[in-house]
Amino acid sequence: QVQLVESGGGLVQPGGSLRLSCAASGMIFSIFYMGWYRQAPGKQRELVAVIRSGGNTNYADSVKGRFTISRDNVKNTVYLQMNSLKPEDTAVYYCNADVLGDRGKLVYWGQGTQVTVSS
Repeated sequence: QVQLVESGGGLVQPGGSLRLSCAASGMIFSIFYMGWYRQAPGKQRELVAVIRSGGNTNYADSVKGRFTISRDNVKNTVYLQMNSLKPEDTAVYYCNADVLGDRGKLVYWGQGTQVTVSS
């Protein structure tokens, strides 16, 4: 079974930086895209950034110029470098991946990692 495990969340002051990681493991034949979503209290889950197998990326307007998504295809790992963090970036961040594995082509989610931006 495919699993996504996130790491790197925490508490940071406004203007600071954090780097999130998400590693996919299990019987994986191919990963079509990997991405990050976030959900703040009382709000719907929203897309933050996505990177496709060819390297194409998309970002939410609210994070453009501050966040960078990257991917290590050998390690099946996606990263989210978050700079110039703002209090409104506070949320639980979830990793997401479209994977062809032993159960076919499915979308998987990580368990989430808390990011808190506060002074």
